[in-house]
Amino acid sequence: MRIVGKIIKWLAISAVAVVVAVAGWLWIAPPALIQVAAGYSAKIICSNVFIAKRDASQVLKVDVQAPGHPILGLISKKVDDSAGTVTARLLGAFGGGVAIARDGLGCASVPDGDIAAAALPAVAPLAPPAAGLWPQGNDVQPSQDPAIAAILDDAAMAGPGMRAIVVVKNGRIVGERYGEGFSADTPLLGWSMTKTVTASIIGTVVGEGKLSLDQSGLFAAWKGDGRNAIKVSDLMSMSSGLEFNEDYGDVTDVTRMLYLEPDMAAFAASKPLVHDVGKMFSYSSGTTVMLSRIWQDVVGDKAAALAWPRQKLFGPLGMSSAVLEADARGTYVGSSYLYATGRDWARLGQLLLQDGVWNGQQLLPAGYVATMRQPSEAAPNDYTRGQMWLHGPQAGTPDGEDPDAGFALPDDAVWANGHDGQSMAVIPSHQLIVVRLGLTPSKLRYKPQKMVEALAKALP
Repeated sequence: MRIVGKIIKWLAISAVAVVVAVAGWLWIAPPALIQVAAGYSAKIICSNVFIAKRDASQVLKVDVQAPGHPILGLISKKVDDSAGTVTARLLGAFGGGVAIARDGLGCASVPDGDIAAAALPAVAPLAPPAAGLWPQGNDVQPSQDPAIAAILDDAAMAGPGMRAIVVVKNGRIVGERYGEGFSADTPLLGWSMTKTVTASIIGTVVGEGKLSLDQSGLFAAWKGDGRNAIKVSDLMSMSSGLEFNEDYGDVTDVTRMLYLEPDMAAFAASKPLVHDVGKMFSYSSGTTVMLSRIWQDVVGDKAAALAWPRQKLFGPLGMSSAVLEADARGTYVGSSYLYATGRDWARLGQLLLQDGVWNGQQLLPAGYVATMRQPSEAAPNDYTRGQMWLHGPQAGTPDGEDPDAGFALPDDAVWANGHDGQSMAVIPSHQLIVVRLGLTPSKLRYKPQKMVEALAKALP
């Protein structure tokens, strides 16, 4: 019996030692998946608390855990309102994701924990639009057509998790709907719809002669190898030839860039060339972050570059709610992180409908929007030369199939699409814009094409 007792005691001590060792390892060097989960959680909570003014516990419960990954259900958070920081950990102990809010620049994930290095010059807020009808003001006179109301009130067309729908016809908002807890004043994340915003910002830089779409030799580290031949236009059309894994399911290039790298542009620019430049379409958020770094560099002064989007685009459009977030080293995350109200997202769509002209002012160079809408040579049936899609979201569509199959959409429709059910359809022939924002994971297979089709028919 003594021998058995000693064995049990030895096994118990060994088990405790293993648990302590594993816990110590997780504390000192948590695996990348835990770090990504903690970094993602801290960033999403931070932005929603400090930009959208939402409750942190609700954001953790709903937004963070929406993807359904079991690890996200084990995340805890701590919000420091006075410091403007959010910390997230697995089981309250592991991972240590940190995000910090900066004035006018939203929140940044700080994976290296260097809060001081993440400090940036503040960007002055924009005044709200003056009184008057949208888009010059913020007043709305919705359509009284019962057909429009029926479409917008159709839960299947609006989709699960809908947070905002804004419909614009002939330059006026004719209908809008908001999900429970959200309103016309709630800034919402566009995810990859932000790529179209970045293309528009680049248009303002091109218009002032600071950048050319044909420009190459974009990063010093590329000199001496094939990457030096990459042009701005190759990046705009997602045909740089650079390696980048855009799968969000695990620790891949895109999740590593967004939540493990303080300098996202440097990480993306370090990727090797794996295809001929300009020949192969490869959708990449890293590509658009590099575009942000490029336009910021040609503007020159760091503070001036950070102020540029508000001064040159958001301000003239009246997009006072728009907050484009920068990473921990000051590069705008132009691939993913613009928060704006549904009405302000629609203002961007209206600028594109008006070929870059706003109140008689040419905000984007003449012909630039036409270039943005042109099919990419590397993906002529899918993507454009200006960070837009030729089709609506492809949730539930088998690879290789047209996501618009079965829908009668106008031939000239182009789309800004984003993760978790964000979309904006821009249809020049109908002078129609349909913005739809929400929290709708792709596994739900929702497509806004049905709603856009119905609205285009009801508003010819």
